[in-house]
Amino acid sequence: MSTTMVAPHSKRPIADDKVFAANKKAQEAAKKVGAEQVINSTLGALMEDDGSLSVMQSVMKTFKDLPDAEIAAYAPIAGLPDFQQAAEKAVFDEYRPAGHVRAVATPGGSGGIRHAVWNYMEAGDTMLTADWYWAPYKTITEEHGRKLDTFQLFDENKAFNLPSFKEKVEELLGKQERLLIMMNTPAHNPTGYSLTEEEWKEVLDYLKEKQAKDQKKIILYLDIAYIDFAGDMKTSRGFMKQFENLPESILVLVGYSMSKAFTFYGLRCGALLCLSSSEEIADEFMAAGTFSSRACWSNGTRGAQKLLAKVYSDESLLKKVNEERDSFKKLLETRAHAFVEEAEMVGLEIFPYRAGFFITIPCENPDKVADELAKNHLFLLPLGRGLRFAPCAVSEAKCRKSVRFIKEAMDKVNG
Repeated sequence: MSTTMVAPHSKRPIADDKVFAANKKAQEAAKKVGAEQVINSTLGALMEDDGSLSVMQSVMKTFKDLPDAEIAAYAPIAGLPDFQQAAEKAVFDEYRPAGHVRAVATPGGSGGIRHAVWNYMEAGDTMLTADWYWAPYKTITEEHGRKLDTFQLFDENKAFNLPSFKEKVEELLGKQERLLIMMNTPAHNPTGYSLTEEEWKEVLDYLKEKQAKDQKKIILYLDIAYIDFAGDMKTSRGFMKQFENLPESILVLVGYSMSKAFTFYGLRCGALLCLSSSEEIADEFMAAGTFSSRACWSNGTRGAQKLLAKVYSDESLLKKVNEERDSFKKLLETRAHAFVEEAEMVGLEIFPYRAGFFITIPCENPDKVADELAKNHLFLLPLGRGLRFAPCAVSEAKCRKSVRFIKEAMDKVNG
């Protein structure tokens, strides 16, 4: 007699999440040899040089000053109206494209991805993303009876691989009536790459031509989790103006998260926004998203929603929050620059880094290399074909030291 109790579709291997398992090893090493001897580059969270979590004090004070009822009470299923308006401002700033925008509150960025996968894909359909991607994309698609396929993010010159993107879009739209395309940019996880405005123009020109020719439905999802650490407003958001006046059958979804932008990881608050040239399609999005929220988590964290609304309704507070975030951004940029500079000096190959929390080193046998690095108390995330290093969590000095450790470990393991 089988000892399985879960339904067949929910039978999963018993294993820790890879990121949190790596972090656990780093923490155990710190207890044994001291935190100063350990380089913990596992989690996607901004840390101080001493290893403590970076927290925006202006944000934390604003949250703690909220009336008790604004924290304890339920929020509407779709989110507080002033939160929805604030999320729109946070996403687009002055670069809001013309069109119909709607927003549904979600628990962080993950909730938005879940809603898109469920509401804009048929059972058995395939979502498209880059071959270097955030692992939960696959987890979420599989959980909901969908599939994931990839295009090659980089060509031989380490530029955006438009031909590979086109090839995969052609292939998938030849099999299904709609296609959800997941684009993690700017400040891509795990490489730190950001599409340029010219690259975005090429992508959108192709998608418009493809939609006009085949009359299929295209859903373009922007995962912008790291957008507020991706340069100034023009650099990080200027490309969004290109989403104006798209055909009705090309829908833009934007997954926004407060986790990184407000160093508010644990309160799990974000929003899924849609942009459409059709008011009817935008209203359809709202109805589907609200229904799904009720079915999954009912409503979100009111206090976090009220926080965002308060920040974007008070110019002096918004200025203070932006200034504090800018100081964190400079810290991150200094660390990442140190890693990139050191990599050039020692000949360590990395993918093009433009912004964000992560840098990726392509390599063979990443798990073995990670095990070798652990001997030097350096912990990072082994991927399928490389290593993810998180300068967001490591001091400038340790970033420089890490490069040499990684190069030596790769040479030792791979000859």
